[in-house]
Amino acid sequence: MKAPILIFAVGNESRGDDALAPLLVRSLEGSGGTAGRVELVEDYQLQVEHVTDLLDRCAVLFVDADMSCIEPFHFSEIAAAHDHSYTSHAMTPFALLHTYRQVYGSDAPPAFLLRIRGYDFELGNPLSGRATANLAAAEEQIRALCADGDAQRWRLRLTGT
Repeated sequence: MKAPILIFAVGNESRGDDALAPLLVRSLEGSGGTAGRVELVEDYQLQVEHVTDLLDRCAVLFVDADMSCIEPFHFSEIAAAHDHSYTSHAMTPFALLHTYRQVYGSDAPPAFLLRIRGYDFELGNPLSGRATANLAAAEEQIRALCADGDAQRWRLRLTGT
């Protein structure tokens, strides 16, 4: 059996549009069409302990809300980078991939980042209407990627070939 894709959602539901990634993962979970091919994980931030979640994956997709990316979302391949985000509380996906290399002595599986455009990240606010529309577009993209299930085809999507 082929190793599963890991979709890792990062976000805090109590901060308005920061809930985009967790809501996307829950929608995928609720639809059931990813069983066996995709594993879904969510947390409000990445931590060094999450390096173990990357083991035995054919690809990793990090999903996060972003107030500076294009609408409705931005999809890119990412690589390990030592970016000084190592703290006891939070890391970037780049730093987590770098940690994987340090811990396991090899590169992590192919990794991608889906940044969904958000607008309002205030504590206690609900998801904004514009972010809801961006979430729908991102979910459509994720479903297509999961149907592919192959990081090489994901790269081809990025290059338009």
